[in-house]
Amino acid sequence: QVQLVESGGGSVQAGGSLRLSCAASGDTYSRACMGWFRQAPGKEREGVATINPGSGIAYYTDSVKGRFTISLDNAKNTVYLQMNSLSPEDTAMYYCAARPKRLSEYGGRCSAGSDYNYWGQGTQVTVSS
Repeated sequence: QVQLVESGGGSVQAGGSLRLSCAASGDTYSRACMGWFRQAPGKEREGVATINPGSGIAYYTDSVKGRFTISLDNAKNTVYLQMNSLSPEDTAMYYCAARPKRLSEYGGRCSAGSDYNYWGQGTQVTVSS
């Protein structure tokens, strides 16, 4: 079992920054891929960024490249999402997720499909113009 607890959401003006945190616990095999997803009202859930703790390789969806950074503090079992240059289009509920790695992902990046096994409760990010 894996438990994920997000924090760090809030309200910010366009151009501002926020850092989301996801404290993870449970067996490391089940959280060998970690990711951040978001869902805005009326929209489908979207994979924002993933990180492979083993390889350190990250993935970003196109709309956040150059603005968001995913990172991992192994000592704290915490995954972060640093979000800079925020825009109203980034407004959404953000979720941390985890799952085991697929064989094809060893040494590579974790995909951002929504087939993650474990999910946090979500943290709201609201960006005003």
